Amino acid sequence: MPTQLLTIAKNTFVEAIRQPFFLFILVISGILQVFNTWGTGFAMGYGTSAEVSGDNKLLLDIGLATVFVCGMLLAGFVATAVVSREIDNKTVLTVISKPVNRVTVIVGKYLGVTLAIILAVLVMMIFLMLALRHGVMSTAADKPDMPVIWFSILALLATLAIASWTNFFYGWSFPQIASILLFPAILLAYIGVLLVDKDWHLQNVWEPGYIYDDRVHSLAEYQSDKAVGITDKFKEVKEFTRFPTFRPQIAVACTAIAMAILVLTSVATAVSTRLGQVMTIVLCAGVFLLGLLSNHLFGKRAFNNPMMALIDSATSVDPADTSFQRLGKEFVVELDAPALEPFEPGDLFYYGTDPSGAILSVHTGPIPSDLDMLEDRHRGPGRIVVVEAAGEILTLRHDGETPASVDEPPRNGHAVFRSPTEVNTVARVAWGVVPNMQFFWLVDAVSQNHPVPASHLGMLAGYSGLQIVAFLAIGVGLFQTRDVG
Repeated sequence: MPTQLLTIAKNTFVEAIRQPFFLFILVISGILQVFNTWGTGFAMGYGTSAEVSGDNKLLLDIGLATVFVCGMLLAGFVATAVVSREIDNKTVLTVISKPVNRVTVIVGKYLGVTLAIILAVLVMMIFLMLALRHGVMSTAADKPDMPVIWFSILALLATLAIASWTNFFYGWSFPQIASILLFPAILLAYIGVLLVDKDWHLQNVWEPGYIYDDRVHSLAEYQSDKAVGITDKFKEVKEFTRFPTFRPQIAVACTAIAMAILVLTSVATAVSTRLGQVMTIVLCAGVFLLGLLSNHLFGKRAFNNPMMALIDSATSVDPADTSFQRLGKEFVVELDAPALEPFEPGDLFYYGTDPSGAILSVHTGPIPSDLDMLEDRHRGPGRIVVVEAAGEILTLRHDGETPASVDEPPRNGHAVFRSPTEVNTVARVAWGVVPNMQFFWLVDAVSQNHPVPASHLGMLAGYSGLQIVAFLAIGVGLFQTRDVG
């Protein structure tokens, strides 16, 4: 079975990159990135706290969206070309007439399409990196980045020339050779722009960067701030090395987008077992749009618990015990703003990391409804109670007869609630089933200089894997009962 799987995947990959549309999308993606550098000069952003700043923030947003949409279209076309078309032309009979089960066919097809999509996404992401290195042409006085322009043109011309030569003299497939060669050619072009600056001067591949004031500073900024004593007020100034052009957080955002495209590829593979090319692309576009609106349509209805405020600071009354798991333990918290509904002594207090209330750090039993007095209301299972309220400063106590389940004590950034969260099961299931494209969209974190932790990428990979397995299972089920004779 592994040999059959790999053979089907290899043949599918070759067939996918031989499609003229495959090369067409790659070239169009590069051309669109060129237009993005001309048409995104209206962001009116002047911050320099992240890997992109000013108008380049809009360039990153639109450039990454270009990769996303092109990848979605490519997934629909390629999956249809290697699955639906083979079924319609009856060529799939040559495979399933042999001792090859249909599960192997679908999984092998998906793996082959995935290899082609990964190749395409890598090329499109390097186009995006080159566009970001060039930057936005905000005014007529801005100078083009000639190394980016010339290295990119030479990479594209070399690819087309070699593909034309091999096609004319050896009869090799032009789209196949061009698609394969475009990745190393454009990668070499990107490495070239890492080595030279905009004025063709050699630059250090590794450039020092300095972290303080919650943002990354260049060497020049650090030396200037140090000369006037700005850095003296920060306890720690962390130095690290980085590529002058390579932006690691943008690479992380691109990786997340690649995962989303692979999920859409599994959708296209599953759907193409029953539908033709046009309907497959329409359905993929529908899943894509539904995934973008998933939070609005399902997410906000899945958990019903209005957030009152955010915790600005939290301090344990007993410095020797910073947990909040013992009965009688008290914490003083300060809210970042007046609560939506002011807290009073005797009110219950809940908090958690998720503003929707999906994840609460305090888990309690049913709230007594027949007891009104403060000393009687909380004789049952333990709860967190407000015992003093002075504006935004609240004193909390772990009250009750038996301790409540408290995952962690309150801290800065926790969302505050007045009651446990009510769960809408139907909306929650729909929210979990529909691929949520917002999970993969990390542009806001990059532009606001919030580093994406590796754990988040790990969770995205797990989420993507579950979605892919689920859609492939649907595809296998649809193909098992499909008459291909």
